[in-house]
Amino acid sequence: MKPASKMHQSIWGWSLPLLFLLILGTPAISSRVLELSDRFIDVRHEGQWLVMFYAPWCGYCKKTEPIFALVAQALHATNVRVGRLDCTKYPAAAREFKVRGYPTIMFIKGNMEFNYNGDRSKDELVDYALRMSGPPVQLVTRTDSVDMLKGSHTIFFMFVGAQQGVVWDTYYAAAEGYQEHGFFYATSEEIAAQHFDFEKLPAVIVYKEEQHHFYPHGHVAHEMDPNDVNETIFQWVNVERFTLFPRVTRFNIHQLLKTKKFLVLAVVQEDKLSQIATHELEFRDMVEGVIRKHRPRYHEKFQFGWIGDPSIAHSIILDQLPTPHLIALNSTTQHHYIPDDDPLQMTPQALHLFLESISNESATAYGGDTYFVRVNRALFELKRSLREMWRGNPVLMTVIFGLPLGFLSLIMYSIFCGDCLVTEEDQEEDHEKKE
Repeated sequence: MKPASKMHQSIWGWSLPLLFLLILGTPAISSRVLELSDRFIDVRHEGQWLVMFYAPWCGYCKKTEPIFALVAQALHATNVRVGRLDCTKYPAAAREFKVRGYPTIMFIKGNMEFNYNGDRSKDELVDYALRMSGPPVQLVTRTDSVDMLKGSHTIFFMFVGAQQGVVWDTYYAAAEGYQEHGFFYATSEEIAAQHFDFEKLPAVIVYKEEQHHFYPHGHVAHEMDPNDVNETIFQWVNVERFTLFPRVTRFNIHQLLKTKKFLVLAVVQEDKLSQIATHELEFRDMVEGVIRKHRPRYHEKFQFGWIGDPSIAHSIILDQLPTPHLIALNSTTQHHYIPDDDPLQMTPQALHLFLESISNESATAYGGDTYFVRVNRALFELKRSLREMWRGNPVLMTVIFGLPLGFLSLIMYSIFCGDCLVTEEDQEEDHEKKE
């Protein structure tokens, strides 16, 4: 027989997790995602949370559910709990966290809430949760840790040198501002020297796609005005936080536009299996090959990328666009440019000429950000959203629009046709009286 104290510990060992589940809810079937309730408002401060606020009828939520289950599995051994909350069942929680649309994915720690606006993919969500769960700048104290970072991250930032002074303070502030979008580290000169080539300290490095690049003013920062250091580091981090040729989606395009560069996009069509036709793939690879070979020539003014969903390009030009194609967007004025050449016949030389015409402002600009264009864009996006809603749930759309239209028809009928019936009846009565 167990001693009373050990039995007491055993009971509490089982009851505490059970009590925790009763407070929050139960895990979703075949998933490590916790089903949360209004009680989550009271326990939100206990640990760190990645939560999806959803509605059962939302088609986008249903698409995100299996991805979120994979995220919960990947984060199971970390200090981040993953849960979801049905806003139709628990509206008090939805109001508490100011949920405005579905699904809303939020990282919550303490009193701080961060809305996730990136791609809804497993890798992006896991990286986001790991970034947000730690400090803005993580210290690297072992040589082999840098190799691990290179193997696990496509892109990250590294500060090298004494953690003091204007460069360090500004780097840390930039890490706080961009923690949602990138990984930031700091290490000593001895460790960094085994992985990066640098001459003077402090140094700020961005490592991406197996290459590293330096913040250009690090070694002369002590001679610069602190305000200039602050502005240039923030601007440099903002520009360098993207890979050279990323996939562009509706979620990350707004971040790419914050670079204030010309955004040049190769537009292709992916099918449901994420496959691309051979001739379109060759076009995309041609564009990527040119800009990788000539990065120093275009990096200052251009940010490149590719789109697998042509509807994004349609929203930019407010028209249909055949694939493959190439468009460029001025992130400041919202003007767009389209090459005159047939994309299937476009050569690297023709691509160079197109980019040069944009750079020297000789290319024909379309669109812009005028009031008329804004109205057209709003109407275009409304029609696109309605089409997507109809494809996602035609029955719901029929109910939403059919019932109001039905009531409107009855009202109109009673207004206009009711008088006709009365008039006919009056005419019949008058006729009988005359007889």
